[in-house]
Amino acid sequence: MVMKIVSYQFGRMNIDGREYSSDLIIFPGRVEENWWRKEGHKLLKEDLAEIVKARPKVLIVGTGYAGLMKIPKETEDFLRLQGIELIAEPTKKAVEHYNELSRTKRVVAAFHLTC
Repeated sequence: MVMKIVSYQFGRMNIDGREYSSDLIIFPGRVEENWWRKEGHKLLKEDLAEIVKARPKVLIVGTGYAGLMKIPKETEDFLRLQGIELIAEPTKKAVEHYNELSRTKRVVAAFHLTC
């Protein structure tokens, strides 16, 4: 089941009519709320275990309203070795990519809703 992001604004996201106010991951068919990273504004490979298990073709990362979350090269390299394409951009733009790509590819999306 493909989920659709209806809207995003700083600190809030509406997915299929349900409001979320914490960082989250959208897996095929489900949303994991309260997504926490080992280091808040850095996405480390240790944060990706459940995402890698889901075997997406594409991981879309919303890096926050102002794009303040960083993805180290080591994390990018790790995803590449797993055969996962990474798209990382400020959350508003990442939402657009998710809604477009999730219709045709196996996509997981991880969103930082603030910063």
